Amino acid sequence: MTSLDKPTEDTSADDARAVTEAALFEAFGGVRGMVETVLPGLLFVTIFTINKDLHWSAIAALAVSLLLVVVRLAMRDTVKHAFSGVFGVAFGVVFAMMTGNAKDFYLPGMLYTLGLAVAYIVTTLCGVPLIGLILGPVFKENLSWRTRNPGRKKAYAKASWAWGLILLAKCAILFPLYWWANTAQLGWVLIALKIPPFLLAVWLTWVFLAKAPAPIDVFAEMEAEEQAEKERKAALAAEHSEATGARHRREA
Repeated sequence: MTSLDKPTEDTSADDARAVTEAALFEAFGGVRGMVETVLPGLLFVTIFTINKDLHWSAIAALAVSLLLVVVRLAMRDTVKHAFSGVFGVAFGVVFAMMTGNAKDFYLPGMLYTLGLAVAYIVTTLCGVPLIGLILGPVFKENLSWRTRNPGRKKAYAKASWAWGLILLAKCAILFPLYWWANTAQLGWVLIALKIPPFLLAVWLTWVFLAKAPAPIDVFAEMEAEEQAEKERKAALAAEHSEATGARHRREA
């Protein structure tokens, strides 16, 4: 292992935790991202509980999702979380309208949660934990943790297991309710399970990564290598120029 392969160790524990917190906040959208995730579904189940009207509930949920995107665009802020909410709500609306069953508004999101849980577990078993693929670019380490930072890879594996098992537990609650409960009951339980499991998974990820070795900044490494290459070429050019000048002087 070369010196470039070693994770930087001069960052204090407090600094490492602060960096981890900032990265998680950026990756998962923070408080605003959670609001944008919860609000459309909350509006849907509230309206449906009151008047049992699928069409008005669906239109209201889709409208507020689009409004969130417009607000993001107006503020020139990142729209990835708001757009993901629009697509999720749109799929739910299409499913519910096609079947005429209001509970199907929640089905795409439930299937997505199940698929995501399986993805976390399968990728971890394959040695490429999904949470590392998500957070690697955020920490500017890309995939360096796979071969050059085993302690960090272990932390990503633990975090991915946590996400997978938490999401599977959530599915184990929601799918039986999809069959047994009515739309309002399923909707309120789903709203109640939106934030707490997510916060638990994020907290566990923070715990595992805060104790892990610092990430290898591959972008800084590439910049350093490019700068070294420029300096090497400049030195060679200077040597060549000096040699050429000396030859011309001898010939003169």
